[in-house]
Amino acid sequence: MRPHLWGIFRERQHSPGREFDDTEILRLVAKHIEAAGYQVSLKGPDELGEAGDPGAVLMADPLPSLVFLMCERLEALRVLGPLEMGGIPHVNPLEAVLNTYRDRMITLLTASGTPIPESQVILCNPSERDQLSVERWADLFPIWVKRADVHNTQTGDVELIRSSEELQDRLVALNARGIARAVLQRHVPGDLIKFYGVGGPDCENRQERWFRWFYHRDQELNRYPFPEEALHAVTQRAAIALSLEVYGGDAIVTPRGEIFLIDINAWPSFALFREEAASQIATWLLHRVRRGALQ
Repeated sequence: MRPHLWGIFRERQHSPGREFDDTEILRLVAKHIEAAGYQVSLKGPDELGEAGDPGAVLMADPLPSLVFLMCERLEALRVLGPLEMGGIPHVNPLEAVLNTYRDRMITLLTASGTPIPESQVILCNPSERDQLSVERWADLFPIWVKRADVHNTQTGDVELIRSSEELQDRLVALNARGIARAVLQRHVPGDLIKFYGVGGPDCENRQERWFRWFYHRDQELNRYPFPEEALHAVTQRAAIALSLEVYGGDAIVTPRGEIFLIDINAWPSFALFREEAASQIATWLLHRVRRGALQ
């Protein structure tokens, strides 16, 4: 029987304004894999089973040789957990997806030496947090307030705050939505860049990793000069620190040419490079399948 792969779509509530793009990149990757002679089943996270029945996914027939996934909610990751624990590779690894939750990401990127803006994770509940830890940001406005778990899912998840009053209101609003923690992050002026990458830690050198970048729209662009190789190095350091193989994110280039990584996430939509990225991702996935067959 030919190797059988599963592709898991992202949760719709995690694709605000990107539902089509997120769906299309997964479908196109699947087409490339099928063209290479493999079988692919595409599933929504709700088709995987219930997180309360951790062994149910192991009853699938046939079991996949590899799972490639865009889903990121804990419920879906818990369902997939027994497959990965049973030796079936996942791209991205489930732990890597969790590492993109901002509270983990801040710690891991800081430990790796990746240049990021000054950041702090705090509690949203005013009765539980250390108010002094919030007040110290008063001299740094404007600052960013971001939910500390998953990435942007709706208005209010990521906001630029300009005063102490706004900050308190934003934390109260997040707490009211059941979001326990937030990240406060220094605002770094400069050109905003989007980047995409494909490749795992077993790539022998950086040149074997696929990498693209472009300037975000809707900004007053200054085109501050910077070494593209330095941007590549920063993004690769971050991806390795989080164990990501298919990823994208945002960086800032300052007037002095400094590069700060401000976000990185697992498996973005690759919208501007969909055709090229799908081919590169499929090639990587097939490499992972074949490597697994040899082990």
